[in-house]
Amino acid sequence: MKLNIDKRKIAVVVLLLVTACFFFCRKSSEVKGVELEVSFSESSLSDRLITDVQYRWKTKENFAGIDQNCHIFVHFWHRNNLILYDNHIPEIPIPQWEPDKEYVYSRRIYIPSFIDASDPEFKGEETIKLSIGFAFPSGSPGKPLRKVFEKKIKFMTPPPDTPEIIYENGWYDFEIDPEDFLKRWRWTGKEARCFIDNPYRDALLVIRGGISSKAASGQKVIVRLNDKLLDEFIPETKNFEKS
Repeated sequence: MKLNIDKRKIAVVVLLLVTACFFFCRKSSEVKGVELEVSFSESSLSDRLITDVQYRWKTKENFAGIDQNCHIFVHFWHRNNLILYDNHIPEIPIPQWEPDKEYVYSRRIYIPSFIDASDPEFKGEETIKLSIGFAFPSGSPGKPLRKVFEKKIKFMTPPPDTPEIIYENGWYDFEIDPEDFLKRWRWTGKEARCFIDNPYRDALLVIRGGISSKAASGQKVIVRLNDKLLDEFIPETKNFEKS
C-alpha cells in the first residue's frame, strides 16, 4: 500500500482546516466567450500544503462552443520551474459546454516544497504564477495551449505550529508523480508507524492512499491513532480518500 504523507498529514494525511476562508482571484478570458474564477480553501497559501481549488467557468452568450476533445491545463510556475500541474477533464466535458452557463467543480491538490527559507535573498514570501486554460490535441488549428486565466499568487512558509512527522518504521522512500492521484507518497510494508506532533487545536484527519492490486487482492487498510481504531476498510478502487 502507498500512503501520501506530508508534515500536514497523519498516517496518511492530517489536513488542518481551521478556517473556511477562500483566497479569490479572477481574470478575463483570452478565449472568446469564456471566463474563469479560481478560489482556494485556504486564506493563506504555503508550500507543503493540501488545498481545495474551486473552478468556476462562465460561458457568455457569444460562446461558440468547442467541439474538440480538449482538456484543462493548470500550471503552477515558480520562476522558470513548473512545480505543479493538475491537468484534467472537467466533470462535464468541454465539448458539452453551452453558452450562458456556469460550470463549477473543485479539485484537491498538493503544493510541494519549493520555498528555501535559508536563501539570503528570501524576503518572507515567494510568488507563483498560476496559468490555466484549454489544451487542444496535437494537429488542431491554432495554439495547442490557449490561456484563459493567469494570476501571480503570494506563497508563505508553513506556520511554525505545522505538525512534524517522524517516520519510525515500515516506510519506503518518497516517490513523486504529478500525474498520480496522490502526487507524492511513500509505500508501506504490512505495517507502518509514525509519530506526529499534537496540534492542540481542532483538526480534520484526511486519509488518502492507494493500493497495488497486483501485489494481492482484497487488501485491508487499518488506521489507528495510538490504540484507538479510526477506520478499517477494503478499498473498492485503486486510490481512496477517507475523512
